[in-house]
Amino acid sequence: MITAEYIQNHIETNLPCEMVRVEGDDGHHFNAVIVSAEFQGKNMVQQHQLVYKALGDKMKQEIHALSMKTYTPEQWAEQG
Repeated sequence: MITAEYIQNHIETNLPCEMVRVEGDDGHHFNAVIVSAEFQGKNMVQQHQLVYKALGDKMKQEIHALSMKTYTPEQWAEQG
């Protein structure tokens, strides 16, 4: 069964991030907050595409639902 920790580790390994937090305990539905300088200058769709790319085939085969909020470090700092 896929865990939140598994998804979090995979994102952190494949996308330079300042912070990643993934939650979810049913093995199917997950929520993520991801902060990365890689998101700078990209719209939300492009940011999400970077995360999907980091997850690779896992997004198509193993992860059924991933809701995410993506932020640049500056945007995250504003969330305070």
